[in-house]
Amino acid sequence: MFHVTLASRKQIPKLLVLMAGGCLTSITGGIVSPVLPEIVEQLQIDPRWAGMLVSMHCLTIAMFGPLLGILADRIGKLKVLIPSLIFYAVFGVSGALMPGFVPLLITRALLGAASGGIAAASIGIISNMYEGDERSRILGYASSVFAITSIFFPLLGGWVGSVHWQYAFCLYALGLPVAFFAAILLQEEPRRKSSKILPKQRQQLLQTLQTSSNLTLFLALGLTSAIFYVVIIYAPLHFKATIGADTVLNGMILASRAIGAAIISAFGASRLAKNLGAAQAISLGFVLMAVTLITIPHIEQINLIFMIAVIFGIGFGIVMPNLYNGLAQLNQPEVRSSVLAIGNGASYLGQFLSPVFLGPVWKYGGVSVFYVGAGVSIMTAILTLKQDKALRN
Repeated sequence: MFHVTLASRKQIPKLLVLMAGGCLTSITGGIVSPVLPEIVEQLQIDPRWAGMLVSMHCLTIAMFGPLLGILADRIGKLKVLIPSLIFYAVFGVSGALMPGFVPLLITRALLGAASGGIAAASIGIISNMYEGDERSRILGYASSVFAITSIFFPLLGGWVGSVHWQYAFCLYALGLPVAFFAAILLQEEPRRKSSKILPKQRQQLLQTLQTSSNLTLFLALGLTSAIFYVVIIYAPLHFKATIGADTVLNGMILASRAIGAAIISAFGASRLAKNLGAAQAISLGFVLMAVTLITIPHIEQINLIFMIAVIFGIGFGIVMPNLYNGLAQLNQPEVRSSVLAIGNGASYLGQFLSPVFLGPVWKYGGVSVFYVGAGVSIMTAILTLKQDKALRN
């Protein structure tokens, strides 16, 4: 399966455990999204704020991920990873027992903090396990696994939640067996002395963060995630109201979106950027997202809904990897990791803020939320095109 050396093959059991942990962080919102309409109905949640149940973890991942990453470097990555996996299971499952919006929102926030610890510790361990080209290859395999997981778990969440919405939360208990195998298979490596950023590097980072190209791409990442969450949060609510979509059907629709994103990310996004130019490819992705958002309120045929979901996923799959690659291309190796981490934080922040700003639109304007998302997508496409020269260098 993996083209690695004999020594590296001995690492595969450890790698599988770390990938399993990474998969848990990638499905934090996807597990409950298909059952969100049932949660809103059963707990009588104000539609204006309901979307925050799906996005709350994004804020706490953005807040606690970097902090727990620093803590992992200081006290040891396993000392962060294993407790984070346990807390992931506890806070995730406890959501099924919450009697109302506020306590459920709190458990979702704590779940996000645990996810941030899992992500920070697991990527740190993988980075220490492999070097050079082999590390890049392994991280590529991991990304593919995460994409497949994001396809499968909305289906599983919808299927389990079809019995009762509370049962979907039980899937978070998978954190416990992952923690068990992590404790058995992983060993803490000797910690290196923490390296401080030299004043020159710090100054270089501050200067590069102020460039218009970086600021535009940070904004684009945040807006892309906000647009993405229009589909994740409000499409299931819309389809339940218009065609009576149950949790299984909503899970299948969300999975179709992930299929489109996974296919184009793996096989076409980089090639499209090479042929058209990065700015033009990113703008094309935004246009595809906008067109499909405009179409959602006007379709009720199941086959067309699935087709639109796949096309939206293709647009998203073109945009995201090319935005991250654009950030990597624009910045020097000395500050590249820091810049990409900030970009990742901007992405999670966009996911969190999406229902905060669009919740009132959904409550008072209904399907207008899809038109607003489309308008934001077109605006971001235009902003990205203005960075054409910078992205070509």
